[in-house]
Amino acid sequence: MSKKKTRYAVVGTGGRVGMFTHPIAGRFKDDAELVGLCDPSEVRRTYQQRQLSEEFGVPPIPTYADFDLMMREQKPDTVIVCTPDCYHHEYIVRSLDAGADVISEKPMTIDAEKCQAIFDAVKRTGRSVRTTFNVRWSPGATRVRELIAEGAIGRIMHVDYEYLLNTSHGADYFRRWHSHKEISGGLLLHKSTHHFDLINWWINGIPSRVFAMGDLVFYGKKNAEARGDGAFTRYERYTGEPEAAKDPFRLTLDEDPHLRNLYLDAEKETGYIRDQNVFRDGIDIEDSMSVMVKYRDGAVLTYSLNAYCPREGFRASISGDRGRIEYSEEHASHIITGDAKSAGDIGPTRKLILQKLFEAPQEIAIPSAEGGHGGGDPLLQEQMFSHSAPKDPFGRSAGHEQGAASLLIGAAANKSMSTGLPVNIDDLVKLNPSAKVLSDLI
Repeated sequence: MSKKKTRYAVVGTGGRVGMFTHPIAGRFKDDAELVGLCDPSEVRRTYQQRQLSEEFGVPPIPTYADFDLMMREQKPDTVIVCTPDCYHHEYIVRSLDAGADVISEKPMTIDAEKCQAIFDAVKRTGRSVRTTFNVRWSPGATRVRELIAEGAIGRIMHVDYEYLLNTSHGADYFRRWHSHKEISGGLLLHKSTHHFDLINWWINGIPSRVFAMGDLVFYGKKNAEARGDGAFTRYERYTGEPEAAKDPFRLTLDEDPHLRNLYLDAEKETGYIRDQNVFRDGIDIEDSMSVMVKYRDGAVLTYSLNAYCPREGFRASISGDRGRIEYSEEHASHIITGDAKSAGDIGPTRKLILQKLFEAPQEIAIPSAEGGHGGGDPLLQEQMFSHSAPKDPFGRSAGHEQGAASLLIGAAANKSMSTGLPVNIDDLVKLNPSAKVLSDLI
């Protein structure tokens, strides 16, 4: 007797959806079945449908513009939400109320009000919401968690985390819908939620108080003109603009078949321009940010993100009362479109140093792994889609409460930047008051 496959439907068929649809149609086809693709763009959803059939040999997946019709006709067990961030809560709540569980791309949502709506829907329906934090699953990040859990540096007192986005990957947020805070919540929601979650998970901590400062200091028309780069501001987009031929920030959609099919061919239908000039007016997110976070157990995080650096990666220093862990990664040029590396680029490198008090530092080996996000994606996909996934000893799966613990740092940081005052997390959304550590949260 064959096993019953879990039925999955997707809402939002842009650039990220392949992370979910490809393993369902391929590696985990015996356990999972894709039953619907929903997107307001017919061009995008039929492109994804065609790509899945050509690459994996599956029959054409039913496509929908109407989400509720898809839910009624297909009755999926789980809905995967890959829309722009400001719509996540809407489709999460509608899915839960329709009787389905949810897997949501990070961030789960972008502000406290939307987060509370998700909490209320989970309580009302008894269904589950999973947030995909790929970085938890990478070998380097997992090794750091393991060392801390073993007590290698004792009680955690302080974390310093610096993230650098370069002028390829970092600039890309300023070409897209992400450059509007009402849609993405800004980089402290869309990008930093990975980092905040990683730190929460590493130290098994629940954030309680946040203070932040940030501004738009590099991208945007006024900044370009102020430093003498006004020539880069004379066009609204890059594709089809001869004047942009030598602009190092350009992205040309007609040169990339995937981007052309997803976005350029859909422009007349959607009005969405994927390759907007990063030095235009109208950008209202920050590109330089600093955040301080106090945790329930007294630990403190200092965090910075800059989106215009000459290289990409991060450095994390974790100090405990028995020693210190230093972990760093340098990343390749661009993880979104697969652009070729520019001159001088290096491949991904990782370094992990453990130094206990009164002892010499030692470099800790990190296992190598294949796949996106440093090898984390295949492990996460197995946990999501396989009926026989191994038990995870590191607690890397995140439900709605752990997803909220990450996004609420960003939401509190946004409020702090606007008011100039520190913000208490529980004044936004009350996380379980009896929980002492992150692993106490779902």
